[in-house]
Amino acid sequence: MTSFITVNELLPLRNTLLREGKLTNEQCRFTTDSLLGAFHLGYHINNELVCIASFHPQNYGDFDGTGYQLRGMATVEEFRGRGIGNQVLNFGIVYLRGQKANYLWCNARKKALPFYLNMGFEIISDEFEQPGIGPHYVLYAKIN
Repeated sequence: MTSFITVNELLPLRNTLLREGKLTNEQCRFTTDSLLGAFHLGYHINNELVCIASFHPQNYGDFDGTGYQLRGMATVEEFRGRGIGNQVLNFGIVYLRGQKANYLWCNARKKALPFYLNMGFEIISDEFEQPGIGPHYVLYAKIN
């Protein structure tokens, strides 16, 4: 089930899944994690956190209205392909509609493109390299 969680709850998973455990949990904290309006979602199965996502207010480029950036979305490998990420992202989008956000954007890893495209995002950048992580694209989804 998807629920709001604290950043401290998600740091171990963010480190393991997105930084291959190469950092300390504290080094996986984003400066945007504590911005006013930021929120974090998690999906638990049998009290185990298996999917995470963080959202914070951040406009992108010349897009009109209020934008939010999605960061640090990840699902434990053995639970991928079950629709859990879809549920977490949809929960976030519904919440953002209630917050009157106009759009959501993210820097998505190339290997995650099929997930985001299936969720209704569109690619709005050329491929770029995220140092130490790999190829990414900027993606956009209209909310309101």
